[in-house]
Amino acid sequence: MTPPPYQNDADLARSVAMAAGEVLRGLCVDGACPDAELGDRGDRDANTLIQSLLRAARPEDFILSEEAADDGARCAASRVWVVDPLDGTREFRERRDDWAVHIGLAIDGVPVTGAVALPAENLVFASNDRPEVLAPAPLRPRMVVSRSRAHPIVLQVAEAIGAELMPMGSAGAKAMAVVRGDAEIYLHAGGQYEWDNCAPVAVALAAGLHASRIDGATLVYNCRDPLLPDVLICRPEYAAQVLAAVAAANPVTG
Repeated sequence: MTPPPYQNDADLARSVAMAAGEVLRGLCVDGACPDAELGDRGDRDANTLIQSLLRAARPEDFILSEEAADDGARCAASRVWVVDPLDGTREFRERRDDWAVHIGLAIDGVPVTGAVALPAENLVFASNDRPEVLAPAPLRPRMVVSRSRAHPIVLQVAEAIGAELMPMGSAGAKAMAVVRGDAEIYLHAGGQYEWDNCAPVAVALAAGLHASRIDGATLVYNCRDPLLPDVLICRPEYAAQVLAAVAAANPVTG
């Protein structure tokens, strides 16, 4: 299952995300294992496959994964794959569609390459895709938010700009809703890690979308502490309005 060595990084990310998605889709079908085991098995099996494929294809690169011990030597490396083998474990365990696989590559801290698979929908989005031609922006933007714990700042911003809320599961599913034109804004505050948004940000930037911290700062990856608690991914025409609303809702950030 080793990807051919001539693949570019984006093709590699795509094929690894698709392979992990196949493994996840095949887990515990027809009640072959208790639902309680589904999340743990998904995290473990997808991570094992991803690690194997990336190390075979890019042996000199480092990997930062949610489901693996962190090698601090990566902090001095130029190329680091930042992966979430199963983004949205809760949704996966509940057999919903809004879970994802994230394969991102940061080079010198910049999220240059990524692939996000939505295996339940048999879809994968990669940073070398041709950008979607989006419909004209609606007067009332749609904002994807956590279906269980939307942060107060996010709710304040949505109210301030008159956005329609669209509750959804994993970070990857929410970000890809913007990439595919099903929503205009993904705003998250209150806690994420690099693996939650590196691949989605790489795909979003390649698609011509805005991506930043919620104070407008540049997103930087491969930091010693992988905590990266907030992100804004949106159509460019909404960025200034959303960032201004964030600053008004949270003066410390502004």
